[in-house]
Amino acid sequence: MYKLELPENKDIPGLSIPKTLPHFNIRPSHGWVSLKLKDIWEYRELLYFLVWRDIKVRYKQTVLGVAWAILQPILTMVVFSIFFGRLAKVPSDGIPYPLFAYSALVPWQLFANALTASGNSLVANQQLLTKVYFPRLVIPMSAVLAGLIDFGVSFLVLIGMMFYFGVVPTVAVLTLPLLIMLAIASALAVGLWLSALNVQYRDVQYTIPFLMQFWLFLTPIAYPSSLVPEKWRILYGLNPMAGVVEGFRWALLGKTNGIGSLIFVSALVVAILLFGGLVYFRRMERTFADVV
Repeated sequence: MYKLELPENKDIPGLSIPKTLPHFNIRPSHGWVSLKLKDIWEYRELLYFLVWRDIKVRYKQTVLGVAWAILQPILTMVVFSIFFGRLAKVPSDGIPYPLFAYSALVPWQLFANALTASGNSLVANQQLLTKVYFPRLVIPMSAVLAGLIDFGVSFLVLIGMMFYFGVVPTVAVLTLPLLIMLAIASALAVGLWLSALNVQYRDVQYTIPFLMQFWLFLTPIAYPSSLVPEKWRILYGLNPMAGVVEGFRWALLGKTNGIGSLIFVSALVVAILLFGGLVYFRRMERTFADVV
C-alpha cells in the first residue's frame, strides 16, 4: 500500500481533506498465480451482500416466492414415483419410493441450482466486473451459497416426510453437514470451470442445461446405486454426486448399504476438480473485464 500526497485545500471553509489517502496499486497477475484465498475473507462483507442480493433477485416479482424451492423437488418426486416406482418397479432398497426419490432430489437440487447459477454468474454480473476491483471469485461463490436457502426449505419437507413414513435417522446423521459441504464444493468446483469458460465462449450457457439433464440420470436419484455392479462402483464414484446422494440416504434413512469407498472416490474427485478450477479461474480472471 502506498500513500498519495494531496495538496492542502484552503478554498472551501470547513472542509478538511487529509493530506494523505490510502492508494492501492493493482497490477494484473502474470504467469502461474497464487490462489490468494485470504482475499475472500477480506471481502467477506461484499460476499454477504452479493448472496443477499441473489436471494432477493431470485424471488422478486414471483407469485409463489420461496414456495418454488418446495414445488420443484416435490413435482419431480411425483413424476419419478409414478414412472420409476409404480410402472417400472425400480427397487428402492426397502425405502418407500417417494421418500427414496425425494431424499436424493434435495441434495441434487442444491447442486444443480448452485452449478447453473455459478456457471452463468460472471456473464450476469458483467456490469459489476468492468466497474470496480474486487476478487472475482466472490461472484461464483455468492451464486453457490445463495442456493442454501432453497435447500433449507426443501429439507424441512424431507423431515416432514420422514416423520410421515416413520423413519428415524441413525447416529450417521451427524455426517450430514460434511455431505452438504461436499455437494457445495462439487457445485463450486464445476461452476468455477464453467463460469470462466462462459466468459470466453458463450456456448457454455446453452450447454449447462443439457449437462444437468445428462448428469441427473448418471446420479442414483431414480434408482439405487446397488444396481451398479460392484466392480464398477469405484468408476461410478467419479461422479461426485453419486457419493453425495448415497451418503444422504445412508445418513438420514439408514436403510441403504454403507456408502463405503463410493464417498471417498467422490471426495477425491471433488478435491481435484476444485483445486484445478481455482487455479484456472485465477489464471483467467485477468482477462474477464476485457472479454466479458
